[in-house]
Amino acid sequence: MSTEKLCKILKAHVEDLKARNVSKGDEMVITGVKQAKGKFGPRYFVEGFGKKEFLKMNSNSYLGMSLKKELVKAEEDAVKKFGVGPGAVRFISGTYICHTELEKKLAQFHGREAAMIFSAAYVTSMSVIVPLTTPETILVSDELNHNCIINAIRLSRPLDKAIYKHNNMKDMEEKISSFVGKGKRMLVITDGIFSMRGDHAPLSEFVEICKKYENKFEEGIITIIDDSHGVGAFGQTGRGTEEYTKSKVDLVIGTLGKAYGVNGGYVVGPEAILKFFRETSPMYIYSNPITPSEASAAHKALEILDGPKGLAILEHLRDLTKKFREGLTSIGFETLPGEHPVVPLMVRDTQKTSDIVKHLKENGILATGLNYPVVPKGDEEIRFQISGDHTEADIDYALEVLKAYKKVRG
Repeated sequence: MSTEKLCKILKAHVEDLKARNVSKGDEMVITGVKQAKGKFGPRYFVEGFGKKEFLKMNSNSYLGMSLKKELVKAEEDAVKKFGVGPGAVRFISGTYICHTELEKKLAQFHGREAAMIFSAAYVTSMSVIVPLTTPETILVSDELNHNCIINAIRLSRPLDKAIYKHNNMKDMEEKISSFVGKGKRMLVITDGIFSMRGDHAPLSEFVEICKKYENKFEEGIITIIDDSHGVGAFGQTGRGTEEYTKSKVDLVIGTLGKAYGVNGGYVVGPEAILKFFRETSPMYIYSNPITPSEASAAHKALEILDGPKGLAILEHLRDLTKKFREGLTSIGFETLPGEHPVVPLMVRDTQKTSDIVKHLKENGILATGLNYPVVPKGDEEIRFQISGDHTEADIDYALEVLKAYKKVRG
């Protein structure tokens, strides 16, 4: 069959995205890494820019783990021992001791009965929300939750659903109370850290409200957070939004691909629920897991984080985040309050956002401009992400580049 008609339609769609300035465009290709030297952190080389060096301030690797020699060695050792891939799904012959040891470590780190790893954090959210949703289940979700939660809700086909205003606990309670007597089970879902803004869910109040209504539903209320941007990078010891807010939900979804610097996703919670997922989550059952070597590297990242070196990295990360956030304010830029290493520079204008990102790139800094529809109109921003392998000199340089833009263009 010919795809000529379809290609014409899809090409027009992509051209329309470009015309409206909302397309992702061509992907940037990293061609090499220059290790930290002297007072500066790592620099990256980008295809098409020759030997020009870039400071990466748009990476989810909040602790700088991906370049640490200990993780590289752990992964190399596991590759030599087990090869480069698992060769099968988990329930056939794809489960290696590296996977089970990592799951034990994750459960211990989060203080839960059990943990379960997936091929990606996006897949994890899908594999948790969908199997838990029955025809008698109500879903309640924050309006700024990540795309993985939005799509999981679409796939779940619940009895009903409600979206509450961002971090508005009064609105959330009103939504929950409106469903009393209308369903057997309720899932209340929120991001821990909202990745576009760096703000966090008020989990203590979130949990308190859900407990208040738990007995109103025959099968209770299950609280779920996707804390992919929180675990490893937030809280005094890196245990995420739960630790920061001194609260505990039923199920925590996390990622191995951000603060831990590797790849994959996971969920921690009661053993009975996780055994249910192993039997019912299609994306777990029918997909290969992360490689044994990736699991070994992630385990090493947790070992580092859960010790003196990890505490030192987290303290350094908090100091640099504070320095950068305060620096933006002193220059005259708007940002949002918070302590997470996602630091948004609120531009609130699409063209100006693009201009600043271009200025940064010209001066060797990679940062992400976020325009509508990724963020609401009027919330256009540049998302900076501070990393544990940044230095004070790196932060000073980034602020000087932004100061120069402000001086010339306002």
